[in-house]
Amino acid sequence: MPHPLAGKRIVITRADAQADGFVAALHACGASPILFPTIQIVPITPNPALEKVIRKLGQFDWVVFTSANGVRIVCDHLASHDLSPALLNQVKVAAIGSATAQVLAENRVQVALVPADYVAESLADALLASGSLAGQCCLLLRAETVRPTLVDQLIAHGAQVESVPVYQTQLGQPSPSAYAELRSGVDMLTFTSASTVHHFVQLLGAEAYPLANRALVACIGPITAQAARSLGLRVDVIASTYTIAGLLQALEEFQPL
Repeated sequence: MPHPLAGKRIVITRADAQADGFVAALHACGASPILFPTIQIVPITPNPALEKVIRKLGQFDWVVFTSANGVRIVCDHLASHDLSPALLNQVKVAAIGSATAQVLAENRVQVALVPADYVAESLADALLASGSLAGQCCLLLRAETVRPTLVDQLIAHGAQVESVPVYQTQLGQPSPSAYAELRSGVDMLTFTSASTVHHFVQLLGAEAYPLANRALVACIGPITAQAARSLGLRVDVIASTYTIAGLLQALEEFQPL
């Protein structure tokens, strides 16, 4: 029996540097992945704020990572200064999800906390459940633009929060061939963050809507789905586990009405 995704043309809108695993998984299913990178991840350099907090890591109770991108960039920053990511083991480290925790583990950083649901609200709840945050010093290493939810909740419960942006999410630069592949017809569009949705619409303008209307639209989680709907896109599939593996499973199990 053929795989449910066999022969499907499936668009990946995440950054090129992040796409390899998703591409390989789709190929394994017999699908045809189409790379249309709507975003690119760019480290903030120079970053004096990051330099400052690295020098005083031991003063924090928690270091919190809200994406695998943030982990990679911080670890690369440490390596460029001949420092080991193991410095992060001086403090308790929280990761927003399993993918973020995996990159930390790959860099020999021990992860003390991963929430059940991979969104800021659940991360805040998990930190609160770990014990009183009153007077605790939390370092949040994040994208330049994020929802204020996590910081607001931590401060509301008495934590002292230092929030340092370490990377920017900028508009991607799909190749002319990527545009041609998209316009020739696709079966599924996948979005893995709110920024992939916003930049998809920015890159394609009014053309984004008929393209999306002719395909199944799948989002990695509810925050991404909310962004899509706010821009007027129909959402057909939302992964229940907010990872690439969860998104792939949701695509495989999707049953049209």
